[in-house]
Amino acid sequence: MTSTTHHRQDFWLWRLVATGMAFTLFGLGGVLLRAFVFPSQRLLPGDTLDRQRRARWTLNRTFRLFIRFMVRVGILTVEFRGAERLGQPGQMILANHPSLLDVVFLVGHVKNANCIVKHSLATNPFTRGPIANARYITNDESFDMFDRAADVLRNGETLIVFPEGTRTPRDTMPRFHRGACAIALRGARVVTPVVISMNPRSLTKGEPWYRIPPCRMRYVIHVGEDIDPATWLDAHPLPIAGRRMNDYLHAYFDTELARTAPPGASMNKQSPIAVNAESKQDESTGT
Repeated sequence: MTSTTHHRQDFWLWRLVATGMAFTLFGLGGVLLRAFVFPSQRLLPGDTLDRQRRARWTLNRTFRLFIRFMVRVGILTVEFRGAERLGQPGQMILANHPSLLDVVFLVGHVKNANCIVKHSLATNPFTRGPIANARYITNDESFDMFDRAADVLRNGETLIVFPEGTRTPRDTMPRFHRGACAIALRGARVVTPVVISMNPRSLTKGEPWYRIPPCRMRYVIHVGEDIDPATWLDAHPLPIAGRRMNDYLHAYFDTELARTAPPGASMNKQSPIAVNAESKQDESTGT
C-alpha cells in the first residue's frame, strides 16, 4: 500500500461530507445572525459601543464553536501557541493568510477585536450583517480607511490585519502591502506577528470547497514576540520607516514559515532584483 493511499484513508469521504456541512453552517449562521441575533441585541439598552461590543462577543463565541465543530468532525486540527498574548489595548495583530479560515481562528481567539476585511464581504449576504454590526473596517484602500484604522488603535482597540490583502498563493511566501505598516506606525502601541502554517494547503483562493486534501488539515498558529513600531520611527522618517518595517516583517515571516514547512516543500520568493528595483522606485517617489 502506497503512502498516498494510506493518507487518503484519513476518512476522506466523511471529511468531504463534513466540509460541506461546515460551509453550510457558516452561511446559515451569517444569515441567522443578521436576521435574528443582531436585531435582538439592538433592542437591549446601551449606546453604539455597547452594541458593537455585544456583536463582537457574539462573533467570538460563534467562531469558537465553529472551530470546535470542525475539529470534532475531523476536518482539521489546530494548535494555537501564545494566544494569551493577544488582545492588548492598541495592539495590531499582523498575520499571514494561507487559507479561508484564518480570520475565523483569530476572531475566535481574540475578544472584542476589530478587523480589516475585504470590501466585497461588506456586500456579501452571508457576511455583511456580522461586519456591519461588529463595525469592522472594510478595505477600500481609501485614505479614510487608513485614518480609521489608525484611530481605532489609538483609541485602544485590538486590530487584526492580513497585510497580503488576499490569501497567499500556493508554493509562495507572503508578500505584504506596506499599508499595514503605515497604519501601525501611525497608531499602534505594539505590533504582534502571528504566523499561520498549515499542512496540507487547502481552501486557497479560487479553490472550490469540495477539493479537500487527502488528509485532514493541520494548523499551527504561533504568536511571535511583540514589536515596538517606535524602533523604526526613531531612526527614519515615516515613509522610509514603513518600508524598513515591512522588510523586517517579510524576513521574519519567511524565516518562520520556512522553518515550519514540511520536508521537500518548495516556496518561491520574490526576486531580489525586483525587490531592490521596487525599493529604489519607492525612494524616488517618497512612498
